[in-house]
Amino acid sequence: MFGCLVAGRLVQTDAQQVADGKFVFNLPDYKSVNHVVVFMLGTTPFPIGAGGSVYFSYPDKCGMPVWQLLGFITNEKPSAIFKISRLKTEGSQHPFGMMNIAQTESVAQIGISVEPMELLTQQTPEASAAVSTVDSFTQFTQKMLDNFYNFATSFALTQDRMTPNPTEMFIPANIVLKWYENFQRRLSQNPYFWKS
Repeated sequence: MFGCLVAGRLVQTDAQQVADGKFVFNLPDYKSVNHVVVFMLGTTPFPIGAGGSVYFSYPDKCGMPVWQLLGFITNEKPSAIFKISRLKTEGSQHPFGMMNIAQTESVAQIGISVEPMELLTQQTPEASAAVSTVDSFTQFTQKMLDNFYNFATSFALTQDRMTPNPTEMFIPANIVLKWYENFQRRLSQNPYFWKS
C-alpha cells in the first residue's frame, strides 16, 4: 500500500503492519538522511474519508522512540517529501502509543497511521519537517536583492565628492537601481526565470 524513498537508496515497499491501520518502515543509518519521500503505491487506496498521518521516530538517549508528526498523504495527495534532518529532540502526541516496536540506535522509523480526514486536518506537523517551497525561495531572493542594493548604494557619492582614480571603476547608482527593479519584476512573474 505504501512506499518510502531516501535519496541514494532503493525504494522501500516493505512496510510492517504493527496494528490495525498502523504501518512502519525502518530507516537504517538515519543520521545521514536529510529528506524522505512517503507515497502510496497505487495498489490500494485509502478508505473513503480517510488518509494517512506520517510520523518520524528515532531513539532518544535511553533508546525510547521519539515520534514526531511530519504531515499526511491522501488519495488526492498520494505522496509527500519531508525534511527530517533538523527535527527537534522532543516528541509529540502520536497514534503508535506504547507499542513495543523494535528499534536500535542507528535505525529510525517512518510510521503511517490511517485516520479519518477530520482528524488529519486538525493536526499540526513539525514546522521544520516542511520542505522549502517557492515562497521561501522567493523570500530569500528578495532579502538578497534588498541587501545587495542597500550595501551597494551605501557607498554612493555625488560627482563633486568623487576623487578621480584611473584604476578604479565606478557604476552609477541608477544602473544598480535599474537592475534591481528588473530582477524583482522578473522574479515576481516567474521565480525560476533564471533557470532558462
